[in-house]
Amino acid sequence: MNPVERVIRGADALQQRNRAAAFVVGVAKKFGDDSGGALVSNLVYAAFISVFPLLLILVTVLVKVAAGNPGLRAQVIGAAIRQFPYIGRQLATNIRGLSTGSTPGLITGLLILLWGVTRLAQAGLYTMAQIWNLPGPARPGYFPRLVRSVLFLCVLAVGLVISTALGGLVTYGQHALVVAILAQLLAVLANVLLFAASFRVLTAAGVPTRQLLPGAVAGGLFWTLVQALGAYLVHHFLRSNSVYGVFATVLGLLGWIYFGVQAFVYAAEVNVVLARRLWPRSIVQPPLTEADRNAMALQALQNQRRPEQQVEVRYTDRPAGAPPPAQTPRTAGEVAPPATPPIEPA
Repeated sequence: MNPVERVIRGADALQQRNRAAAFVVGVAKKFGDDSGGALVSNLVYAAFISVFPLLLILVTVLVKVAAGNPGLRAQVIGAAIRQFPYIGRQLATNIRGLSTGSTPGLITGLLILLWGVTRLAQAGLYTMAQIWNLPGPARPGYFPRLVRSVLFLCVLAVGLVISTALGGLVTYGQHALVVAILAQLLAVLANVLLFAASFRVLTAAGVPTRQLLPGAVAGGLFWTLVQALGAYLVHHFLRSNSVYGVFATVLGLLGWIYFGVQAFVYAAEVNVVLARRLWPRSIVQPPLTEADRNAMALQALQNQRRPEQQVEVRYTDRPAGAPPPAQTPRTAGEVAPPATPPIEPA
């Protein structure tokens, strides 16, 4: 064993003995096992072409409803700008353009945009199926996916309404520190609930809701920080109308969406690692830990495409006569529903 490998194996053994470090490594390894970078890229692309039209749809409808109340209109637009801090000026311009258009044209445009943004929901459903390693027969068909897509868009719409209300609270209490702190705490709670509702809609029904809450809390906290950072950058660095300001706006928007999607995917991975006990993982192999075997079995079994196809996973590196632990699946039937590992018979 060369000195470099000796150092790496020493660090590997140390992280496996430390529960917190082992869990962090487990989440990072699971992200890599699922080709998390590709999942994030797919979601970022869908979000970049979908979220802005969706926000435009919802805010335009709200502005139409609040046509007789200028104060409420301003709050709605202000809340939308805070949700998308990098494109606030362009958003406000497009909202005014849609609001002054004819009603039939507005309805037609909104329906087309609404159909387009279902791409984001479909990408989210695929991401959750990959993260939970669902075999082909356990994945929803076209019509169930379409229903879940509509539910997911409703979740986003409710999130916008809640953020609008919280934006009004911040405006109302802008000179009161207590009210401002309360508004920020409510914003964190709203983001946690938004993550939890999104996970529930996009994740297989076999996963209990309680197993989706840890990732929702982590993702909601991180997303609140991303929103605050986005508002800070816009206020201090991205206010120029120059050509460089335009490029900075586009890059800032992409970066903002990327960090949000990263938070979403990693939060989902936290749920899976906790639910399936996928830690400690080894950095250098062999030997394999039982969590390594569990994770690799899940990757193999998710490749089953039809009920007629049978996939079975076995390992030859266990001690002779040692039975496989219950949490390590051997067939695709033990993965779906993916709620909990099978109970080993007494």
